[in-house]
Amino acid sequence: MVKVNVENGYYLFKLDDLLESDNISKNKLMRDTNTDFKVLQRIINGEITRLDVTVFARLCDYFDCNLNDIVEYVRDDK
Repeated sequence: MVKVNVENGYYLFKLDDLLESDNISKNKLMRDTNTDFKVLQRIINGEITRLDVTVFARLCDYFDCNLNDIVEYVRDDK
């Protein structure tokens, strides 16, 4: 899980945890979802600047999960 701080909270990127819990390699995920390796790597590392809804839909379908299971926004409690 990668935590990325933003102005009023942070994002948790959890794709790596899903891969590990399901024992799936990045290469297999890339092939099975027809998603570029660099795109997957950016999601895993929390280095994305925009959400590509098509890519996230593929990932959610593949893992039978919700977007929140892949990336979660947590607002600061100030």
